[in-house]
Amino acid sequence: MTSTGFGLLSLITFFPLVGALAIALLNKEAKGNARWIALYTTLFTLGAAVYLWGQFDAGNAGFQFVEEMDWLGGSIRYKMGVDGISMLFVVLTAFLMPLCILASWQAIEVRVKEYMIAFLVLETLMLGVFCALDLILFYLFFEGGLIPMFLIIGVWGGARRVYASFKFFLYTLLGSVLMLLAMIAMYWHAETTDIPTLLTYKFPTDMQWWLWLAFFASFAVKLPMWPVHTWLPDAHVEAPTAGSVILAGILLKMGGYGFLRFSLAMFPLASQDFAPFVFALSVVAIVYTSLVALVQEDLKKLIAYSSVAHMGFVTMGIFSFTVQGVDGAIFQMLSHGLVSAALFLCVGVVYDRMHTREIVAYGGLVNRMPLYAATFMVFTLANVGLPGTSGFIGEFLTLVGAFRANTWVAFLATSGIILSAAYALYLYRRMIYGALEKSSLRNITDMNYRELLVFAPLLLLVIFFGFYPAPLLDVTAVSVKKLVSGYEAAVQAAAAASVR
Repeated sequence: MTSTGFGLLSLITFFPLVGALAIALLNKEAKGNARWIALYTTLFTLGAAVYLWGQFDAGNAGFQFVEEMDWLGGSIRYKMGVDGISMLFVVLTAFLMPLCILASWQAIEVRVKEYMIAFLVLETLMLGVFCALDLILFYLFFEGGLIPMFLIIGVWGGARRVYASFKFFLYTLLGSVLMLLAMIAMYWHAETTDIPTLLTYKFPTDMQWWLWLAFFASFAVKLPMWPVHTWLPDAHVEAPTAGSVILAGILLKMGGYGFLRFSLAMFPLASQDFAPFVFALSVVAIVYTSLVALVQEDLKKLIAYSSVAHMGFVTMGIFSFTVQGVDGAIFQMLSHGLVSAALFLCVGVVYDRMHTREIVAYGGLVNRMPLYAATFMVFTLANVGLPGTSGFIGEFLTLVGAFRANTWVAFLATSGIILSAAYALYLYRRMIYGALEKSSLRNITDMNYRELLVFAPLLLLVIFFGFYPAPLLDVTAVSVKKLVSGYEAAVQAAAAASVR
């Protein structure tokens, strides 16, 4: 279905800006009103996104809900649409935002108006990344998200927030400048910035190499891949709780989404040539960052390093060029969006009470916080990839795909699962079990109703999709098959041409 002008996707994408404008018109003292407006805005956006999901035709591999209108000159157009690969990321983004607003309800007391505006603007920019069907439009959304996140970390972050925000900004901007140059080269060669058209355009093999490397520079930093991951632990440690949730839950997924939408689909021959390189980086990320996580003393840093390891499974699955691997990579990103968001919210619960993230400051919490201990246990086991949780499905499928592509890569990656169990369960034992010896923990209270309300949907979805992943896999199935078959056809055509 195609429409001219604005439609449902534009409403979902830009409605948060309406809420941001409403908050901007409030008095400075109206903190409560700013919170409620932000919550209602994000809930409306979530409702519209769920409706979009309900209307989505899972049997159609093409782009749906397409909106198109003139924008910059004749060739650069405002064009939006979703397919099976991007649809669920729109829902995930809309789902996490109300939880972030609720998690910030009492944690943020300074510049509440500005904080809520920053989050709503960030929501529009993140949704735009997954809906944009024009290169320039995609780039504006992709880069624009840096600004509100830069402010969220730099204004409402911890003691070293300025350092962390600048490191985050400069790392991601540097890679994206190369991507912009590649987009300009693509426009000169193909004479269009229309993404569906470029997906069928055959770039010369030597040009694909340079384009692939330019896009890789941006997406590898965003994901992030080893060794350009060092900005992530600093950003997570200094960011407020809701900032860490969005950073891990959505912003990292833009790198994986970029690999699927651009690297694999538009530059298949270069992707084939660089696959061993990506496999090597993925295995190092899975094993090395898991070892680094084992020795962390800061709660957020440990979870941040575990995120890098989990994103290693994503890149491994994508570049296995198999249906199982790509399906698993998408599922892993969606699952990680839920699980990592929940883990950072778990950190936020104890940080709001104790104002420290040092693991040694805790111990024996099960004696005072049984509900928290049970909730934290479920998400810790999901992070490990326990069967029955959503974390297992994604890791299993990516390993199946990797095994078909390269047995040694799958073998080494499997060791990362053992290491993830080691650091996750070691953390849980130190925090939750044991005697309640520290006097500072004697008066700590269990989770309140607001916190339980935040965790309940995450808990249900992680367990539900662990036992019944079909609602997610059915949406992605046809688009993934089209992507993999397109890659295989391009490789076979190139091999036949070289023989002749």
